[in-house]
Amino acid sequence: MRLTFFDLDQTLLEGDSDYEWGRFLVDEAVVDGPTYARANEQFKAQYDAGELDIHAYQRFVLQPLIDEPIARMHALRARFVAERIGPVVARQASAVVDFHRRRGDTLAIITATNRFVTEPIAELLGIEHLIATEPEVVDGAYTGAIAGTPSYREGKITRARDFVASLDAAPETITFYSDSHNDLPLLRWADRPVAVDPDPRLAAAAREAGWPVITLRGETMPAID
Repeated sequence: MRLTFFDLDQTLLEGDSDYEWGRFLVDEAVVDGPTYARANEQFKAQYDAGELDIHAYQRFVLQPLIDEPIARMHALRARFVAERIGPVVARQASAVVDFHRRRGDTLAIITATNRFVTEPIAELLGIEHLIATEPEVVDGAYTGAIAGTPSYREGKITRARDFVASLDAAPETITFYSDSHNDLPLLRWADRPVAVDPDPRLAAAAREAGWPVITLRGETMPAID
């Protein structure tokens, strides 16, 4: 059995679902526009620099789920996925996912973005397994905290190992597709790391290590093994 992990943002998507969710909430006047937009940009810059405090960021991201009726947030999320995510699915994402599915791989998205945002995106992409940062819920209400280990940087290895342990059989090979230098720990852990439209730091690391570098944004499906 083969196991294939996909990062989500800037890998299967030509955008960042977490960041775009924040922009969507600003556009829908769910949050204070200038204040929220400024913080959203600051957190994005921290992520890009590899300096993000994932717990502080999740408190920020999850606050609207505390402040607003959950039924309203679910309705907004459905619109968000249809209007903002559907159009930015990478052109060759479905082809690559289908290749691995036809080959019989077990497929999973592994992302630092929280489950509230990403669960319907995984459904849109037709990927059964989702390993996401899990928001803490107590008595049916979001607290703003993270439950367990966030799937971010080294935490992705912990979450990936837990997922592997839950499988009926150990995989023969583990492939991981990602765009981000923040995923270097998991890329180095995987048997087959693949850099997808990589940021400059990951591109340099991939060249040095001899990893495949592909794009999912072109007119044709990339050559993959």
